Amino acid sequence: MKKNPKSLYKFVRKFWIIFLIIAILSGLFYFFILRDMPLPTKLSSSAIPQSSQIFDRNGNLLYTIYAQKNQTFIPLKEIPVNLQNATIAIEDKDFYRHGAIDLRGITRALYSIVFHKELQGGSTITQQLVKNSLLTPERTITRKIKEVILSFATESLYSKNQILEMYLNQAPYGGTAYGVEAAAQTYFGKHAKDLTLAEAALIAGLPESPTTLSPFGSHPELAKQRQVEVLRKMEQQEYTNKGQTEKAIKEELHFQKVSSTIKAPHFVLYVKGLLEEKYGEHLVEQGGLKVITSLDLPTQEFVQDVIATEVAKLKGYNVSNAAGLVTDPGTGEILAMVGSKDYFDTKNDGNVNVTLSLRQPGSSIKPINYAVGLIKGYNAATPFIDQETCFPNPGHEEYCPVNYDGKWHGVIQMRYALGNSINIPAVKMLKLNGVEPMIATASAMGITTFKDPNRYGLSLTLGGGEVTMLQMATAYGVFANNGYRIDLHPILKLTDAKGKIIEEYKPPSSPIFGKKVIPSSVAFIISNILSDNGAREMAFGSNSELKIDNQTVSVKTGTTNDYRDNWTIGYTKSLLAAVWVGNNNNSQMTGLVSGITGAAPIWHKIMANLLKDKTIESPQKPEDVIQKAVCSTSGFIPPSDGTPNRCPTRFEYFIKGTEPKTVDPGQQKVWIDKSTNDLVKQGQTDNAEMRDEVVVKDPNGDFYCLTCPHPTEPPKP
Repeated sequence: MKKNPKSLYKFVRKFWIIFLIIAILSGLFYFFILRDMPLPTKLSSSAIPQSSQIFDRNGNLLYTIYAQKNQTFIPLKEIPVNLQNATIAIEDKDFYRHGAIDLRGITRALYSIVFHKELQGGSTITQQLVKNSLLTPERTITRKIKEVILSFATESLYSKNQILEMYLNQAPYGGTAYGVEAAAQTYFGKHAKDLTLAEAALIAGLPESPTTLSPFGSHPELAKQRQVEVLRKMEQQEYTNKGQTEKAIKEELHFQKVSSTIKAPHFVLYVKGLLEEKYGEHLVEQGGLKVITSLDLPTQEFVQDVIATEVAKLKGYNVSNAAGLVTDPGTGEILAMVGSKDYFDTKNDGNVNVTLSLRQPGSSIKPINYAVGLIKGYNAATPFIDQETCFPNPGHEEYCPVNYDGKWHGVIQMRYALGNSINIPAVKMLKLNGVEPMIATASAMGITTFKDPNRYGLSLTLGGGEVTMLQMATAYGVFANNGYRIDLHPILKLTDAKGKIIEEYKPPSSPIFGKKVIPSSVAFIISNILSDNGAREMAFGSNSELKIDNQTVSVKTGTTNDYRDNWTIGYTKSLLAAVWVGNNNNSQMTGLVSGITGAAPIWHKIMANLLKDKTIESPQKPEDVIQKAVCSTSGFIPPSDGTPNRCPTRFEYFIKGTEPKTVDPGQQKVWIDKSTNDLVKQGQTDNAEMRDEVVVKDPNGDFYCLTCPHPTEPPKP
């Protein structure tokens, strides 16, 4: 029987119409639904940007680094069961019993759409995960269809526990906090694993409306109401009993202060900069790095408090700021870094980290100059003539430095010149050493900002070149380490998001694992001088802020001639503290601020506290250092003829081979100007007479009559 051609035609026509409709619908479905639909594999933690965290050495969180979302992934086993149950109770009580969607929830949502013309939630945890992490927050039917499709795909790829883990790590909890770990740190300043039932319930209730329900929002009472609702749901679903519920409701919640979300701000931003320079901004902000630093938070907070308190006392001296640094010189670990009295003080540029800023060190640079002198064969008893002296300065006016106290001190040996920070001997020492050798030694010790010797001249030893506090801490650490340089190491351990170690610093068991940059004998003698309270008594008194009771501490102050920078730096074998006071705008402090009234009190409080009950760590004398008696007036060898009272003696340390060879000559015949009662000037022949006087010559060729009367102050202009 033949088919009717018309019937065949109708059948083919109907087939093509149906095919065309299906093709059009499929095309529309693809265009509007499938075309831009993301893959559910992007839900895994490896595909989601994660925050990096910076901790102190004891595991205290200092700061969380993120680009747009503060998000740190933790495994489900580290999320407390109470928080898991609270989330299920309030968001999706049948989570473990239904599939990708909850038909009853969908029915309620459709009813609302059809009869009330509004979109209503009926989403499962799986759907919320998809919506939060893969889709936009728009409330449209198209997006809802995508959500359902992706939810089924997600449930086919992942187990329920994996889905719950991803949800708890990716849900929004307010502001930039995504995931329960970030939420726990943001609201309570603790890890998620340490949350109480009451805290867990509050966090579990936030994703419904993170901004409205935030305890930091304009209506914090709504957060409490939501928490109670979550706890009641948990009781109804038998996750808790009535007693646990009531106890959690009554528990007083202690929220993290917003300003406390960053601790040790100057330090963490310094570390962040180091990481970005080495690994790039993308990895630091989105790579989920865990950074264990060398910082000790209790020490940091103590130094911050001392600096803020003491700066407040200096307002009358036109001092608005201070900075401090505490390190372990033997390991290079930074224990505290306070870049200003208050990071959040916008009026005085508090966010500027002065420990990284270029400032003039004043006399605190002198120990390096004298170290060069010891290397060149001078010694701690070398005499210098401290009197009015001008030094040639080619192309410029003569350089005529003055002492801080405005006086001349006659013959003063290196120990006392350094201890009392007398300027003229320091300049003479640099003239003997040469500027280039001092720059080379400073560079080897960690100061890299002295570039051009022609720029500084002899003023370099009085602080004419700029340095950073980090550089000064490194350089002084060389003295503490018996001549070995150990660079600063603020990062102890760095791991990626999976816990793989990227870098780890293992502190040396002994400074000898550092680089030897100056002889141990030189480091010892400088440290010994700086710890000698008697050697600085003339300038600072016998009981100054530089003295730490029951401890041996090497310390040096520094004040620039224009009173813009004031320093105190001191150390033991295992502890170094550097303090600066001044103004960020570089304005002058009043002249009353000195090494003893500005930075020194801050330094003293820090060191006295940190060294309390600690074993005394005196500098260790190397084998090539000997001790010999010298004349306390001239620094020469005492006479062996036993002449009484001819030469008061003291003991001094010397590097073998550098001890003085000249015997103190005592009185000798010299020409004296009868008008001035002082040595005749070069070329003078009249009004002079020969006398028996005690005269000392210093290495620069200057003579000084010890037994002649001298004015101690320069003539007034």
